[in-house]
Amino acid sequence: MSVPVLILTLSFIFLLLINVPIAVGIGISTFLTGMYVMGSINSASDIIAQRMATGINSFSLLAIPFFILAGLFMGKGGIARRLIDFASALVGRFTGGLAYVNVLTCMLFGALSGSAVAAVSAIGGFMIPEMNRKGYDKNFNVAVSTTAATTGLMIPPSNIMIVYALVAGGGVSIVAMFMAGILPGIVFGLLLMVASGIISKKRNYGAGDKAGLGQILMTFRRAILSLLLIVIVLGGILGGIFTATEAAAIAVVYAFLLAVVVYREVKIKEIPGILLQCGITTAVVMLLIGTSQAMSWIMTSENIPQNVSAALLSISSNKIVILLIINILLLFVGTFMDMTPAVLIFTPIFLPMVQQLGMSKIHFGMIMIANLCIGLCTPPVGTCLFVGCGVGETTIVKVIRPLLPFFAAMAIALMLVTYIPEISLFIPKLLKLI
Repeated sequence: MSVPVLILTLSFIFLLLINVPIAVGIGISTFLTGMYVMGSINSASDIIAQRMATGINSFSLLAIPFFILAGLFMGKGGIARRLIDFASALVGRFTGGLAYVNVLTCMLFGALSGSAVAAVSAIGGFMIPEMNRKGYDKNFNVAVSTTAATTGLMIPPSNIMIVYALVAGGGVSIVAMFMAGILPGIVFGLLLMVASGIISKKRNYGAGDKAGLGQILMTFRRAILSLLLIVIVLGGILGGIFTATEAAAIAVVYAFLLAVVVYREVKIKEIPGILLQCGITTAVVMLLIGTSQAMSWIMTSENIPQNVSAALLSISSNKIVILLIINILLLFVGTFMDMTPAVLIFTPIFLPMVQQLGMSKIHFGMIMIANLCIGLCTPPVGTCLFVGCGVGETTIVKVIRPLLPFFAAMAIALMLVTYIPEISLFIPKLLKLI
């Protein structure tokens, strides 16, 4: 291992261990490595600053703050309650029905808000107490909410797909990534429902009231304006009416009107706070993207992707084995690193390798996102797990055991997405996006 690689790796790990914010840690470790490689502080500063600025100089990235803002309006605008009522009318009648409601609502709300954490807090904040009241085990309820919330990151629109499309480069459009995520997100959601159903049947968790057609139609009517956001965004993009970035801006306007004017859940005096929160989140994401792009440049200049590729291919040339190793590595990465920096750092490392195996960039993107979604539910840095435990007023230690069946369901879904490319590629091919 070369000296620059050692400096980059060891300094980054050390900074993570002492709880330096990950964006800052990436920037410092990249600067230290650049200083060694170029032999000058000034040269390292100039080039890394230039790479950071270039890394965020993309029109497509404008979609991220817009989708963040739309998600904030959705999260505070009374959307969750309406989606829960609609999901309950559809699937609440079955044994373990509230668990199904939880999963289905998280899928819908996560897709609308683009945030797994928002789904845990908004949906879990209502569903966990309700499930507790109906006799479901509290830790089981937290496990359902935590894992189900991640499905919305695969169902479009999703900010992490925009980031991946940017890093993957030519041949990967944001629209194609959006369409590729629909079936994998549904597969994950269905398998989580299966796990919920098996456990509910074994523990005899009760069914909800049977909803008639009239109630289903009534709840659908209340939820339809929220659900229309997905139709407007995806329909407009696929119809060529507007780009993904323009769709994000339209989503903000629609979400604003829905939350402030129609539902009146968000007051005018709350808007400055929402804008501030959006600005803070956007700044963190953009700093991550900028520093990660600089780190990617350092790694490329030191041939790290090629060396990793050669090392893995020396273990085996079998595509199945290589993909299994990559999945294990990404699952490990997801346990201690958030999705955005993980995508930015590891896409340039693994993507050239899987392309040598003949894999589509879009398919690999869904494999990576699916892996990192699982990481959101695992300690020590599982954001959804921490939020879910907070909402459910329990501890991680108590939730780990109930999580295991759901981890098994997500692992099966991951294997299906990994080894059956058509799950990711069917819709993009059908729409002639690839």
